[in-house]
Formats: sequence, structure tokens, C-alpha cells
Amino acid sequence: MKDYNKLSNLAISDSGFVFNPSNGDSFTLNLIASFILNKLKENKTKEEVLESIIEKFEVEKSDAELDFDNFINQLMMYKLV
Repeated sequence: MKDYNKLSNLAISDSGFVFNPSNGDSFTLNLIASFILNKLKENKTKEEVLESIIEKFEVEKSDAELDFDNFINQLMMYKLV
């Protein structure tokens, strides 16, 4: 299980702009990435996030898993998880 505690410090705007106050980094997320990040900040599990993606965006579980895993890999690149 990944540690998502570092995500709690991130500031996220409604438009998907993210600011990391600990190092000054900022980046922009697409709609699904922003949705995933907000769910993770709410301490939702991977399964809960996947269920929410499937419901909100009306996608197949395999697509939701791919989006989730790709986004987590991006967060790992930025050392946020």
C-alpha cells in the first residue's frame, strides 16, 4: 500500500492547478487526475477511488485502473507517494 500522507499538504484549485508548498512545485492536472488526487486526500482506498471513478465518469473498471495506476506513477516521479 502506498503512503499518501504527503498529498495532504498539496493545494488544489477547482481548475486542477496544484501547488506543493513544501518545495514550491506546481503543476496542472486533467479532470480525472484532479478527481483521483482529491479522493486520495480524503484518505480513500484505491478500491474506493476506482468505484468513484467508474460511477462519476461511467468508464469500465480496466480504464479506471489504468488511469489510477498511471497517475500514481506520475506522483511517484514527483516523490509525492
